[in-house]
Amino acid sequence: MVIVFVLVALVALAVVALGHWYVWRRLVRDTTRGPGLARRAGTAVFVAGPLLMITALVAERSGASFWLQRTLAWPGFLWMALALYLLLAVVAGEVVRPLLRRFLERRARAATPVPEPETVPAGPPPSEPESLWVASEPEAPRAAREAVPAPSRRLFVSRVVGGAAATAAVGTVGYGTYGVLRGPRVKRVTVPLAKLPPAAHGFRIAVVSDLHLGPVLGRGFAQRVVDTVNATQPDLIAVVGDLVDGSVKDLGPAAAPLARLTARHGAYFVTGNHEYFSGAEQWVAEVRTLGLHPLENARTELPYFDLAGVNDLQGESEGQGPDFGKALGDRDPARACVLLAHQPVQIHEAVRRGVDLQLSGHTHGGQLWPGSLIAAAANPTVAGLERYGDTQLYVSRGAGAWGPPTRVGAPSDVTVIELAATRA
Repeated sequence: MVIVFVLVALVALAVVALGHWYVWRRLVRDTTRGPGLARRAGTAVFVAGPLLMITALVAERSGASFWLQRTLAWPGFLWMALALYLLLAVVAGEVVRPLLRRFLERRARAATPVPEPETVPAGPPPSEPESLWVASEPEAPRAAREAVPAPSRRLFVSRVVGGAAATAAVGTVGYGTYGVLRGPRVKRVTVPLAKLPPAAHGFRIAVVSDLHLGPVLGRGFAQRVVDTVNATQPDLIAVVGDLVDGSVKDLGPAAAPLARLTARHGAYFVTGNHEYFSGAEQWVAEVRTLGLHPLENARTELPYFDLAGVNDLQGESEGQGPDFGKALGDRDPARACVLLAHQPVQIHEAVRRGVDLQLSGHTHGGQLWPGSLIAAAANPTVAGLERYGDTQLYVSRGAGAWGPPTRVGAPSDVTVIELAATRA
C-alpha cells in the first residue's frame, strides 16, 4: 500500500512539474529575448508557486501550526487555481498562435511595395560636369543605424498570446475568488413528496454544505453564511457535512457564529469526509455546544416527517461509518422521510431503505471548471435535484470552497428546499 501511494505521489508530482514547465516555456521563455531580469523574475514565480502550493497542502494535512497554515494557504492555494487556468489558457492559445502568425504574414506581404525597375543612365547629364557625377548609396540616418531591432514576428505572437492567456487566467481566478468571499447566494427549489401531509406544505429546509472553515475561510465568512441562512427564515436547517478543515482548537472561534443559526425546528448536522480528517468526535461535540443537533446514524420524528442522518463514508476508516439500519430501522414507512447524507453516492442505499428525499453536498458542483466533469465521473449527481426510483436526491454546490477560495462555473449557494404536499 505504501509503495502504491509513493508511486501515485511521484506520478502526480511529475504531472505538476511537466504542466508548470510547459506554461513557463510559453509565458516566460518564449516571450523574452534571452537571459535577463524579466526571464529570471518569471522563472522565480514558476518555481515559488508550485512549492508554495505543495507546502500549503502538506501543512494542512499534517496539522502544522495554524499560523503556518494561514501564512501558506493564501498564496499556495490561489496558485493552485491560477496554475490550472494558466494551463487551460495556454493550451487554448495554441489554437490562436498559428492563426495570428498567418494573419501577420499576410498583412506583411500586402504592405510590401513592389519595386520598380531601375534605369541606369548611360553617362553624366550633359548639364553637369563629369567630376560631380558619382554613383553612391545614400547613407542611412544615424538614428536608424543605432535603433534597437524590433521583435521578430514569432516573439511578437508569443507575447500577444501569452499576455492574453495570463490576463484571462488572472481575471477568471480573481472573479471566482470574489464570488466565494462575498458569501453564498440563496437558491430555492420546490420538492414534492407524496407522503407529506397537507399541513406540511411549504415547509422550508435550508441546506448548508461544505463551508470548509480553515486557514482561508474563517469567522467572517461563517458569519456571512449564518446571516444568509437566517434571512431565509427556514423552518429547519440541515448542515450536511464538511464544515471544517482543522481542529476545534484552531477553528473553534471561526465556527462560533453557527450558534446564531435560527430555525423553528432547529438545526441538524451530519459529518462529511473532512470532519474525519479534522477529528470528527471533537467536532460533533463542538457543534452540539453551538446548538446544532448531530445525527450520527440517528433519526428524529418531526411533526410532519422523519428526519434521519448517517455518518460519512470516510468514517468507516475509524469504525464510525454510515449505518442505515440504525438510522432508518423500525420507522413508520407511511411517514415521509428526509435523509441527511454528505455524499451523493449514498443515494443507492437510501433508495433501498425507502427514503423520500436525500440532501447531500460534497461535490462543490465541481468548484473549478472543468472539475464538474471529474465530479460527474465519481458521483451520481453533481448538483441539483434528480430522481432515483421513488427517492429524490438534492445535491448542493456548497457554501464555501476547499483549497483555493475560488469557484468557476459552480457558484456557491445555500439552498432552501420547500416541501410540497401532493395529496389534498
